Amino acid sequence: MANLGILDMIGLAASLVFALPVGVFGLNRLLDGQTVLGGGLVVVAVAMVLLPQKLTTPMDLPADLAGAAVGTVAKTPEEDEERDRSE
Repeated sequence: MANLGILDMIGLAASLVFALPVGVFGLNRLLDGQTVLGGGLVVVAVAMVLLPQKLTTPMDLPADLAGAAVGTVAKTPEEDEERDRSE
């Protein structure tokens, strides 16, 4: 996982706190022969961790838009030098 901020790390830890017991219980059910229940619980545990990392929430949109605007409005000195060389 690349470039996780502090709040992202806290969110991941919170997801793991809830997902790990579900995943362990699912693995126990798999080992006991209950493949449908165990497999389903493992899938739910994986989804509990991955979905919050991949989905965009309404709170993420302003940050994404601001990041895109900064890239188009303000250029870094390296980008200015590269633009000058290409002209």
